[in-house]
Amino acid sequence: MAKVGLALGSGGARGWCHIGVLRALRDIGVTPEVIAGCSMGSLVGAAYAGGKLDALEDWVRSLTPSRFVGLLDIRPGSGGIVAGSEIVTLIDDLDLPERVEDLDMPFAAVATDMETGREVWLREGSLKDAVRASVALPGVISPHRVGEHWMLDGGLTNPVPVSVARAMGAEVTIAVNPNAKLKGKIWDRSAWTWQAMLPELPEGLAKMILPTPNDDSPPSYAEVVSTSIDVMTEQIRRARLAGEPPHVLLNADLSDLSVLEFHRADEAIDEGRRIVAAQKDWILDCAGEGEGA
Repeated sequence: MAKVGLALGSGGARGWCHIGVLRALRDIGVTPEVIAGCSMGSLVGAAYAGGKLDALEDWVRSLTPSRFVGLLDIRPGSGGIVAGSEIVTLIDDLDLPERVEDLDMPFAAVATDMETGREVWLREGSLKDAVRASVALPGVISPHRVGEHWMLDGGLTNPVPVSVARAMGAEVTIAVNPNAKLKGKIWDRSAWTWQAMLPELPEGLAKMILPTPNDDSPPSYAEVVSTSIDVMTEQIRRARLAGEPPHVLLNADLSDLSVLEFHRADEAIDEGRRIVAAQKDWILDCAGEGEGA
């Protein structure tokens, strides 16, 4: 078997599909040896690299709208709506190693340097800092300081980090894109199910960020931020993958799930399993033959 590397892409809540991908790869006998993760891909990738995917999946599947809202540390003055401290708490609760280099396999989280706009590969040092920096979704989760640098979400520069996995020694790269737009639409208000969260949010915040049932009303804050991120990452992803194509590209069809609907994990995980099953033969061929595949 060739040395398989995974490039787990950004996608907010859609990134829960990575859990299904990892489960399905295990079921067909493919074991990744290198993981590069961006944004939600970094959180799932770190859990897998630290042997804690079971615990993460249990936590993810337990999220309800009310429980998710209860995790939000709302701090509008922090550079985002939420400060993101619960991400650090989750990493502690999963009992992952303190440092990236102490994980069970090579791992890198991709973030973006706010000052220079350059992508940063976090391959050593604090695991909590690496993951927290990688998931700093603009307009939603506040930036995170690593050393002397403020970091933003890695999806701004390398949303599906194939190049990182290859640089880490992967002979065959399997890339997972949670943001595929297979239906030709980036924004479709009718597909959103935010109403489940309305009773759980403070009234002022709910009015600011959540869409209303009235189709004639302007897009809400949440719709604008989510769709803007989708537009941006789609353009960057296409450009990056054109020059750095993976051996296998797994496109998740989750257009009807916004980047902020973290309580819909079951759907995303099922889609992760489906996209592996759809390309099972090709994945096995590539993993068996290496660069010559």
